[in-house]
Amino acid sequence: MVFVHGWAGSGRYWESTAKALTNWFDCVIYDMRGFGRSRLPEEPVGLDYELETYAEDLAALLDVLGLERVYLNAHSMGASVATLFLNRYRERVEKAILTCSGIFEYEERAFKAFHKWGGQVVRFRPAWLAKIPLADRLFMARFLRRRLAGAQSRAFLEDFLMADYDAALGTIFTSVSEKAATIMPEEFAQLRVPVLLVAGEYDRIIPAQMGRRAAALSEKVEFVMIPNTAHFPMLEDPQGYLQPVREFLGIAGQENFAT
Repeated sequence: MVFVHGWAGSGRYWESTAKALTNWFDCVIYDMRGFGRSRLPEEPVGLDYELETYAEDLAALLDVLGLERVYLNAHSMGASVATLFLNRYRERVEKAILTCSGIFEYEERAFKAFHKWGGQVVRFRPAWLAKIPLADRLFMARFLRRRLAGAQSRAFLEDFLMADYDAALGTIFTSVSEKAATIMPEEFAQLRVPVLLVAGEYDRIIPAQMGRRAAALSEKVEFVMIPNTAHFPMLEDPQGYLQPVREFLGIAGQENFAT
């Protein structure tokens, strides 16, 4: 099972979920180009930050690792990347879990305002922010319904601060765009691989209704909402998240999950 993280994060927030599945799967956690441990070259000539390019990166990773067929579990922006991958390399995926994903309508004024705000957020990321008491909790407040352990919140803030500027800014423009709003409904409608789409009830980043609309576009997509969680249901309610996941994977009842 290969885990794909979301915007300005890293694969490390998937570690507890992967650990809970290691009795059934060999788990691969990687950082997308420009995030976490995946540093960009000093002169990134020719690189772009299109979601399709990140899907090709995933295919290249599987080739290098010699993995012909896998399961996917992807989150947020990473779930959009995974959806594109599923339609381009459907023969390489057994099943996929898309966590906090969905489709949205294009609104020019709202998108421009978001891009302006996002650019400012990415530009102003002083390293000393990580040393301010409770800064991590303030940073994560918009993403959560339930508070995470201090170490987890700090890890999110650290990942955000060390994300490559061009990658962080570039993926804001490609993941929230008129193009994405146009092509993602088409991508969901084309899905032929069994997919579980998991939403958080109180997700303000990708509201549950966006996920429900996406799931309705294909009979291959099963939708489930985790109560009293937001944008990180796998961390806010691990057992509530893992239960539908293990049922979808066909391993429910075989053994209790470690947490």
